[in-house]
Amino acid sequence: MIAFEALSKQYGSYQAVHPLSLTVGRGEVFGFLGPNGAGKTTTIRMMMGILVPSAGRVLIDGLDCQAQAAEVKRHVGYLPDNPIFYDYLRGREILQFVAEMHGATRADAAARAVQLLDEFGLDEVSEEYAVNYSMGMKKKLGLACALVHDPAVLILDEPINGLDPRAAREVQERLVASAARGKTIFVSTHLLDMAERMCDRVGIINRGVLVATGSLDELRGATSSNSTLEEVFLKVTSETGA
Repeated sequence: MIAFEALSKQYGSYQAVHPLSLTVGRGEVFGFLGPNGAGKTTTIRMMMGILVPSAGRVLIDGLDCQAQAAEVKRHVGYLPDNPIFYDYLRGREILQFVAEMHGATRADAAARAVQLLDEFGLDEVSEEYAVNYSMGMKKKLGLACALVHDPAVLILDEPINGLDPRAAREVQERLVASAARGKTIFVSTHLLDMAERMCDRVGIINRGVLVATGSLDELRGATSSNSTLEEVFLKVTSETGA
């Protein structure tokens, strides 16, 4: 469902992402891990057509994320690390607007907005302006916007940052259930316990280089059979550091 073909990004002499080749299957939850500045968000922005690759490409469901960016967005729900909304639109209005932008009729968009606001526990603040939302509320609204058109692929950058423990667990359960129904989920996170709990496979990037990829059992093979994901992460990022 997602195929990276020697995707890279360079700024002058600085190589932000070295040639990245990787595939993610349909219905898979793939965790994209790495230290701060490793290249995770740069990679995601290239996936979403926000940044132009220096070389290579990424395909989503066979569509080129640069050459066919508009069509890709019909298949993808995207949550940035820090979702930004029009401050003086209400939560309901934002969600309905996004649904209509994806082609829903006004009536269908309104119904879908009400449904998702209820599911994410935002119904009581649906008529509040987004400028008054807490970080956690904005993250929930961003997730609702990513899901409003029922996409086949979800690309999520730190999806549970700012959420309280109950909301974080509910989001994780929702994502796992979505994958079980065939959705492909590509999630970047610093929360290794979350990745260990919900991801089928992970890739670890360090200084722009994909240094490890596989299931937790496969990654443990490089350390010891009872290693945690945190221990694997620290080992492979230390080995590839300065």
